[in-house]
Amino acid sequence: MNPIKDSVHDYITLDPVAADLLDTPTVQRLRHIKQLSTVRLVFPSANHTRLEHSLGVYHLADTALSHLDVDTERAGHVRAAALLHDVGHGPYGHQTERLIQRRTGMDHDEVGWLLTDPDRPVCRALERHGLDPERVAAYVAGEGALGQLVSGELDVDRMDYLVRDAHHTGVPYGSIDHERLARQLHIEDGALVLGEGNVATAESMLLARSLMNATVYRHHVSRVAGTMVERASEVYLERTDTTVEEFRRMADHDLLVALVETVPEFGRRIERRNLYKRAVWARLEDVPRGTVEVGHEGERRAEREICERAGVEPHEVLVDVPPRPALKESATNVVVDGVVQRLEDASELVASIRAAERARWRLGVYCPPEHVDPVSEAARDLLGVRDPT
Repeated sequence: MNPIKDSVHDYITLDPVAADLLDTPTVQRLRHIKQLSTVRLVFPSANHTRLEHSLGVYHLADTALSHLDVDTERAGHVRAAALLHDVGHGPYGHQTERLIQRRTGMDHDEVGWLLTDPDRPVCRALERHGLDPERVAAYVAGEGALGQLVSGELDVDRMDYLVRDAHHTGVPYGSIDHERLARQLHIEDGALVLGEGNVATAESMLLARSLMNATVYRHHVSRVAGTMVERASEVYLERTDTTVEEFRRMADHDLLVALVETVPEFGRRIERRNLYKRAVWARLEDVPRGTVEVGHEGERRAEREICERAGVEPHEVLVDVPPRPALKESATNVVVDGVVQRLEDASELVASIRAAERARWRLGVYCPPEHVDPVSEAARDLLGVRDPT
């Protein structure tokens, strides 16, 4: 087929397997899932889709494989996995991921149920080209050294989305030398490693991810909107006969229309960007350990009690307690003076980035703007949050 023109990688040429997979409903659905979900409520130009991103991941995987000593058969499975790595996402991507995980027990990268079903065209396309759907699914889940290329500490997924998200939001912070990263990967002792002389290259990726977290991915408006989407989706499943299997195959627009019709108290606000405001926005050091680890059910209990204390309607308080800060990329394997080391051991910069991630962590409590004062007082008292100094 003709090369596909891409906004980041210029031209992407697909092999016959990828060309057939691209035409399946499973992959075409990704045209209707935005890569940055509620972030586009902050950055209006960030309307790129998970299909664009998946093509970019395929391209970078192909680049990396051309520099790795991998036989044709294994390379074919990895390229297919790269193209298919996001097919398990539900509507609004990561904003509904926790809900789907709670209902199904599966994360978005556990795609065996999609790829191995013989009634699905994506399964038939893989088998038609002699590929094992179960092996492809295993690579998507990050199994083995080649699986780490698709989903690991130094994967082509991360390389593409950092550059692509920076391009479409218009911010400079996600700029990395993704071509060098892809070309400098090696397999040593069954592990994916970054070759000699590339500590700074790995550091740049770590720094880019941290800066994108601060300015794009964890922007407070996106956090508020994402929490509203998740809570509205829970209510939607409670109020309708929609199964979680049907829900996780919806597209963004399908879900928004359903929320406007079925959960208007949230759906109309999301549609019109009439979002809740921050009543509490607390640093990690100002939040008791027990509150940080409260979990989903604890969040919901806190919402109900804050509503009672503040005298507001049951749906007018949302508690958002993110996981503790993590720096997965710091476990990247790099070669230094002929020895494979973890990046966190080879780089003094990692400790500073980890401290910055911790400093940026925030617990949020959100409500309609007219209720900010009473909700703030009730939430701080209940959650034990100290006033900022």
